Amino acid sequence: MAMRAMKELYGQEHEKTLRSIGMVGLVYYLGGRWKDAEDLNVQVMEISLRVLGQEHPNTLTSMANLASTYRNQGRWKEAEVLEVQVMEVRKRVLGQEHPGTLTSMANLASTCRSQGRWKNAEVLEVQVMEMSLKAFGQEHPHTLASMANLASTYRNQGRWKEAEALEVQVMEVRKRVLGQEHPDTLTSVVNLASTYGNQGRWKEAEDLEVQVTEMSLKVLGQEHPNTLTSMANLASTYGSQGRWKEAENLNVQVIEIRKRVLGEEHPDTLTSLNNLAFTWKGQGKTKEALALMEECYKCRASRIVDRKVVGMIELFETIKEAISRQ
Repeated sequence: MAMRAMKELYGQEHEKTLRSIGMVGLVYYLGGRWKDAEDLNVQVMEISLRVLGQEHPNTLTSMANLASTYRNQGRWKEAEVLEVQVMEVRKRVLGQEHPGTLTSMANLASTCRSQGRWKNAEVLEVQVMEMSLKAFGQEHPHTLASMANLASTYRNQGRWKEAEALEVQVMEVRKRVLGQEHPDTLTSVVNLASTYGNQGRWKEAEDLEVQVTEMSLKVLGQEHPNTLTSMANLASTYGSQGRWKEAENLNVQVIEIRKRVLGEEHPDTLTSLNNLAFTWKGQGKTKEALALMEECYKCRASRIVDRKVVGMIELFETIKEAISRQ
C-alpha cells in the first residue's frame, strides 16, 4: 500500500519511491520470498541505473541487493556478474580501503566459496583481511569477520593449521572485546572446535563444545537452534571417541526438542534422526539404525523439494547398503 502510494504521489523514478520498493523487497528477502524480492530489486536497479547512473551509491546498493537475492537462490553466476561490477566501481570511486569496497569484495569471495572456488575466494579474503587490519585494526568487527572468512576457506581446503591460527586469534579477541557469552564469540569457539575435530583432536574439540553448549543453554535456552546445533556437535564428538551412550543421550534430547518445536518432517529433525541412527550403528544396533534411517527416508515424499532432504535420501541409500553388507 505504501509502495503504491509513493508511486502515485512521486512517480516511479523518485528516490522515495525507489526506497519504498527496496524496503518491500527487503521484507520479501527476510521472509525467504526470493522471487518476489528479485522482481522488486530488478525494478530498483534498472531505474537507478537509468536515473542515477552506475556510480551512484544507491545504484550500487541495489545491484548488491539483487546479487544477494541471486546468491540465496543458488544462482552463483548471476550473483557473481553483479558483484564484480559493484566491486570494480567501488574500487574506482571509493578506493580499495573503503568499507563499501571491502564489503563488495567479501560478498564476491562468499560467492566464490559457494562454488567451491577456494583459491579465488582466498585471494580476495587475504586482501580484505590485510586492508581491514590496516584501516580498522584487529579488534574491529569487520576485521574479525574477514579473518573468520579466510579461516573458513582454509578449512575447506584442509589447511587446518592455517585455519586454526586465525580462529584462535578471532576467538581470543572476541572473548576480550565482546565477552564469552556473545553469539559471535560462541561462533568462533564452534569454528575452532570444528578445526580441532577435523584433525582428530577430539579432547580439545570436546572441551570447547562443552563450553559452547553450557553457555548456549544459559544464554539462549534449550530450544534455540544454536543450542541444539551445539548439542549435536558435542554428540558427534562423543561418537568419534566411541562414547556412544553420551552421544545417544544428547542426540535423543535434540530429536525430542526439534520434533516439538519444528515438527517431525523438518530437515533439521531428520538430520538429528540420522545422527542417532549413526550412533546406534556405532553401538552395534544395526537393525534399529536401519529402521530409523527408513523413517527418515519415508519423509522424502512430502519434503522432496528440500535440498537437505534430497541429500539425506542419497546418503541413506549409500549407508543402508554399506550397513547391510556388514
